[in-house]
Amino acid sequence: MFNPRSFTRRLLALTTVTAVAIAAVACTIDSAAEDHDGQQQEQTEETTQDKPKDKAPEISVKDGATDVDPSEPVTVTSQGEGLEEVTMVNESGYVVEEKLSDDGMEWSTDEVLGYNRTYTLTAVDENGKEKDITFSTMEASATADVALSPTPGSEVGVGQVIAVRFGAYVNDREAAEEAIKVETSPEVEGAFYWVNGQEVRWRPQYYWEPGTEVSVKVDLYGTDLGGGVMGGSDAETNFTIGDRVVSIVDNATKTMKVYRNQKLLREIPVSLGRDGQWDTPNGRYIIGDEHEQLLMDSSTFGLAKEDGGYETLVDYATQMSYSGIYVHAAPWSVWAQGNTNTSHGCINVTTEAAAWFQDVVKRGDIVRVKNTNGGTLNPLDGLGDWNMSWKQWSKGNADENQ
Repeated sequence: MFNPRSFTRRLLALTTVTAVAIAAVACTIDSAAEDHDGQQQEQTEETTQDKPKDKAPEISVKDGATDVDPSEPVTVTSQGEGLEEVTMVNESGYVVEEKLSDDGMEWSTDEVLGYNRTYTLTAVDENGKEKDITFSTMEASATADVALSPTPGSEVGVGQVIAVRFGAYVNDREAAEEAIKVETSPEVEGAFYWVNGQEVRWRPQYYWEPGTEVSVKVDLYGTDLGGGVMGGSDAETNFTIGDRVVSIVDNATKTMKVYRNQKLLREIPVSLGRDGQWDTPNGRYIIGDEHEQLLMDSSTFGLAKEDGGYETLVDYATQMSYSGIYVHAAPWSVWAQGNTNTSHGCINVTTEAAAWFQDVVKRGDIVRVKNTNGGTLNPLDGLGDWNMSWKQWSKGNADENQ
């Protein structure tokens, strides 16, 4: 509740000036003077009538409104010499946080309002005029927050995409995209593409340039996502693009060449997915999670142990796809590395090479696989975004579920 200092009343001293005019000719009426005095009187009356000092405060929300956006502040503006008192409470009696302008002329809420709430606002001006309203905010059958990737302050590779994952299915994809603001320095062209009903990605046309600064803000609260789902809270992240690290896995030579800023660091013998059975897909992969140890279980992609599957604890596993492809240590296949494909799709290397590789790469770096018979990694795999053409990606798919 606002109750500011009392304003000092100003007294207006009115001085009456009597002008005496001596006419040279008797019985002559100065019509110009009459017109002037008449206009002056009319203007004075109009000015007095126009003064808002007897009006009640103006409120930005209409009385009885039922769909007020809770993310927008409610304001009260004095129509006289200042506000005397403003109180706004919800149906439970909670007093809404507030702020007042330095001159005491405008009051506003200082916190976002709740969904499905009813508020009562009473405003009294210094002139004694009062205004009372009751209104309700828009309804939400459910709310959805977002999770952002990369994490704040991280340094990532040139292939990193921005992922915005919503906590509920998004019916109005266009509204969701409009709530997301991506800023880069230097400026970079990019576009949105939905990988499923709850996650949208933002990707540049080309790999990022090292040193690029990126910030992402999602002004979600108050956004109608369709289907009765409203944005639950705002979110933001920022990250920097690090060195350009790209690895080329060539099935023709059974090697992986690792480059940093286009300089070859190392050539590593590899064993890929077994030919004709578990061929490793071609394409551009984005480095994801890194694990010093990881339990690999073939049943997660439908291959039971009795059908030739496995459950193996591996060292230095670096993720390349959501479908289970990793660069990892495989001491059991050292004999095959560089000459024969024996894995279930992963990139098998020595323990030393796996540790070295994990130390060199970071999230968002690129691994390109070529010359296999395994087709191409699905662009919607989760780490395969760069396998979709820019023509298709930039076209977007926000209208696919409309």
